Amino acid sequence: MRKLVFILPILMVVSCNNLSNKQDSKVKSDEDITTLIFDELFTEIAPTDISENVFKLFGQDYAVVTAGSESYFNSMTIAYGGLGIHLGLPATWCFLRANRYTLEFIRGDQVYTMCWFDDKYNEAVLYYGRMSGRDSEKMANNPLTYVVTPNGNIAYKEAKLIIECKLMEITTVSIDDFYSEQGKEFIEEGFKDANDYHKIVFGEITNVWKKYR
Repeated sequence: MRKLVFILPILMVVSCNNLSNKQDSKVKSDEDITTLIFDELFTEIAPTDISENVFKLFGQDYAVVTAGSESYFNSMTIAYGGLGIHLGLPATWCFLRANRYTLEFIRGDQVYTMCWFDDKYNEAVLYYGRMSGRDSEKMANNPLTYVVTPNGNIAYKEAKLIIECKLMEITTVSIDDFYSEQGKEFIEEGFKDANDYHKIVFGEITNVWKKYR
């Protein structure tokens, strides 16, 4: 019995050390992030377990929307949108201008990701909104590190939250449907150019990934 008493604490220490090492491997510095694979960076959670404040995600932070394949994809920055239930399913929605290159990828593949980042990445995130990938080397000069999700979609290793979406609906807005002056001004701005009006993109949330902490 004495041997058993001494062995058990040793086993417990070894087991705890192994668990600690495993957890530590999930938490890396920015310098290490580029060497890690998707499963070492993110864990899957249910849409109902998203803990971030949606008003901060869409009202203060910026999201990067990405669609396409590993061989050819495009990203853009968005600020307007939300999370909720659409047609009985957990969903995201966001405003995109009709001439956005990324919207072409979303229409074609009908799947896309939305990524959010800590504030220290703000400058890198805003980069995706400064030019179009259609006629520039925007994606070749990508400031963030792309990663392929288990479902084959493109996201970014630096993201703190990734939502994968399946396209549900793209709606063209009408100024007649807006009743506040702020809403009318927002829509009128888009309709100054016939090719630059706003669309509302609705996507079913298929997967949610959260950065290991």
